[in-house]
Amino acid sequence: MRNKLNGLFLLIGLIYSSSCKQAHTHSQAESNADSTAISSINAAGFTEHIGKLASDSFQGRKPFSKGETLAIDYIKNQFQKLKLLPGNGQSYFQDVPMVEVTSTPGTLTITGTKGNLSLNYLTDFVAVSRHESNEINIVKSDLVFVGFGIKAPEYGWDDYQGLDVRGKTVIVMVNDPGFYDSTLFKGKTMTYYGRWTYKYEEAARQGAAGCIIIHDTAPASYPWTVVRSSFSGSKLYLKEADKGLNRAGAEAWITTDAANKLFKLAGHSDDLLAQAKTKGFKAVDLHLEASLKLVNEIKYAMSHNVVARLEGTTHANEYIIYSAHWDHLGIGEAVKGDSIYNGAIDNATGCAAILEIAKAFTLQSKKPERSIVFIALTSEEQGLLGSEYYGTHPIYPVKKTVADINIDALSSFGITKDISVIGFGQSELDEYAKASALKQNRVTMKEPNPSAGAFFRSDHFNFAKVGIPSLYTESGINSIAHGSAWGKAQSEDYTAHRYHQSADNFEPATWDFSGMVEDTRLLYDVGNTLANERNFPSWKTGSEFKVIREKSLR
Repeated sequence: MRNKLNGLFLLIGLIYSSSCKQAHTHSQAESNADSTAISSINAAGFTEHIGKLASDSFQGRKPFSKGETLAIDYIKNQFQKLKLLPGNGQSYFQDVPMVEVTSTPGTLTITGTKGNLSLNYLTDFVAVSRHESNEINIVKSDLVFVGFGIKAPEYGWDDYQGLDVRGKTVIVMVNDPGFYDSTLFKGKTMTYYGRWTYKYEEAARQGAAGCIIIHDTAPASYPWTVVRSSFSGSKLYLKEADKGLNRAGAEAWITTDAANKLFKLAGHSDDLLAQAKTKGFKAVDLHLEASLKLVNEIKYAMSHNVVARLEGTTHANEYIIYSAHWDHLGIGEAVKGDSIYNGAIDNATGCAAILEIAKAFTLQSKKPERSIVFIALTSEEQGLLGSEYYGTHPIYPVKKTVADINIDALSSFGITKDISVIGFGQSELDEYAKASALKQNRVTMKEPNPSAGAFFRSDHFNFAKVGIPSLYTESGINSIAHGSAWGKAQSEDYTAHRYHQSADNFEPATWDFSGMVEDTRLLYDVGNTLANERNFPSWKTGSEFKVIREKSLR
């Protein structure tokens, strides 16, 4: 990124005027909340915060780096300027103990009776290891294709049935069977069984030495470049007592082309992948062996969640949480001379949003009855680690936490008529979002691509896992100015060319801030409503989180 802030603030007035002409019309007059508070959420604030957090000086905000120190100090200082209370006792920080493992793989060698196959790091495969060991050496490990690598009794599906894969390396497909057959699982709505995180977890439970996921852009919902950037360089994990030895030695991905070559060497065609999509598929021993050596560099350190609180007036012991992750990918592989992965959209926008919402609450003439907690979370990009740690080490009692409102990657292409509720149908928070959208003459919609598994891909998921009703929205695609086709094209262009790439830069001259302003005002309104009522929203019947919540409230 060649982000030059000289002259940036000369643009703020123009940007502010442009966005507010659109956003102000749709929201301010229709909201029950304080108009001064609402209008304080504006393009000028977003420009200031994103311009700082996504600048090259913050080095892509990777945990354990100078970028972490700069980012968390900036957010803490903003909380202090707003006169918010420290959110963790007397501190604005929650320590998150982690380990950084930098895995350097050699060549992945596949051997069989019909020949050998050498796969090259980055172009053909990526691999990491959670083992806190200096060297992991997988030698001639039997390769077994286990379809989706899913063991789901509630769906009558078991790819590991009758198998013993201890010491072997399993090859699995991305997503779940519903992506290909709407009668299976939840159809096009991905279940957690489809997430790459689950694939590795299940392989470890089965005792596999390695797990290789076959990348395919459509069911994965992102291109190989995203896998390449996310699984190269150092990876962070929460510190574990067993030093990560409960996991497979190697957790890898291969490209579709590499997988096809591998299956051909084993004497199988593409039909094998098709067979694995049908119920009753039996795993196939490929009669191949995999060898891979990884050299690890290990570093122990403490990362941090940043937490602040606005004390409620009459029900201060009940909490609304606003969350957003402050981290991104840091400095990585250079693309067109740019090696800083600034994460302007993902997720400097979300951090800016919670700061803008915090400002709005402090400006209200009537202070909220319930307490409002603001958390900027660490290591979302490394596997939702900051929120996982908070979920298992909550600062505020889960049973007293009314809801989490999570903000991640707001769009830069203007106001949309719609806003997507991720995991639509899970909780009563759907109705709160709908009511706030109506105040803006907008509509809430189901996510346009539920097969992408977005419900499991941001920090709200870890709040949901402990039972806290969680709302996560994404910007819509039905652009008020240009229509749905244009909005969809903008969203797809971001995923293809900027998401988790060094091109996710702050471009204030070309961004239209009005959409992120409007979406943030909507989420502020949701929280304000929750903060001034006595209801505890529930998970809906059929949600896997309903039982967890009911137990937490006992």
